[in-house]
Amino acid sequence: MRQPSDGMPPRQPGGVSSAPLFSADIPDRRPNARATGSFDAFGGGDRLPARGPAGPPPPPPQEAFPVRQPTARPLRSSGRHRRAVPASLPQTAPALVLAVPGADTDLTSGPAGELTAILRVDNPAVEVRAARIDGGGASDPSDLRSVLADVATRRPDGGTPAAVVIPLIATVNPPVITRLRESVAASGVNALVSGFLNSNAMIAEALHIRLAEAGLARADRVRLFSIVTAADGVLIATSGGPNGAASANVTSVLLAARLALPVITASVDSAPTVHEGVMRLKEMGVNRLAIAPCFIGPEVAKGDLDSLFALGTECAAPIGAHANIAKLAAMTYGQALSQLDLPMTGDQDRHGQHE
Repeated sequence: MRQPSDGMPPRQPGGVSSAPLFSADIPDRRPNARATGSFDAFGGGDRLPARGPAGPPPPPPQEAFPVRQPTARPLRSSGRHRRAVPASLPQTAPALVLAVPGADTDLTSGPAGELTAILRVDNPAVEVRAARIDGGGASDPSDLRSVLADVATRRPDGGTPAAVVIPLIATVNPPVITRLRESVAASGVNALVSGFLNSNAMIAEALHIRLAEAGLARADRVRLFSIVTAADGVLIATSGGPNGAASANVTSVLLAARLALPVITASVDSAPTVHEGVMRLKEMGVNRLAIAPCFIGPEVAKGDLDSLFALGTECAAPIGAHANIAKLAAMTYGQALSQLDLPMTGDQDRHGQHE
């Protein structure tokens, strides 16, 4: 306890001074202090009014705060699990046309028919059609030119494409794309041709599932490095020549990461051949080889598919009508819609996590 004679205010036993923190009797030597006893907490700027019998503080100035006006934003889906295609579309929206290779491909069954049915169920607001790239010409109702002409009659002749044409191929296939563009140009219809977008990861997952269904790989993802599979090496068989094999290299890397096994790519219709790929894997020490056909089915001739089973190696089924192919087609169509200026209906202003 200090004595009162030392010039300091007395302290209570609790250690708290009984004198006020700021008092008019104690001069404030700061340059911003006022004689009225007010103080400037920050050494400048606004100062607090003095307390005492001077009366209540003056009312604050009536200044209107700025109000942010709502701005018009494009109507689009949002959220982590947003839909690839809007839930409702105008009647003038382009049709989704699956361009199927092969002159004798069945469009009502098999991969083409099943994928068309899946897309129609998942996207009821979209007109989904399947057409043959190598059909019988304009007189064939299943030919691509006939299908494009039919969907164009129900849409206004304007700048918006009448259809988004998606080739039903799993990898790059220049011969198929060339025939597809020639058919679209011969139809005279304003149509947008687009391939699958960012398909490597989803194709690798589909190949993994097909290998697991054949008993050649575990059904789950790799668990550290203790995974045990029926095969100790995988060959991805592609179509479309060297470009098709080169485009599947990223898919092979992703599949190798899932299985923790060596994976290489080869082509069923050009170099690098499947036989060369098999010999390369055996040189790497692979004793039990598995072949994963990286094609949906219609883009490969039946003789090329039979040659895979004739090698004497275990072979999984082609990708076929896998759910990932339907998702890729819907994502590609939705991406094409986002680039077009379409008038959306009133249902498009609903946003949520699970749209």
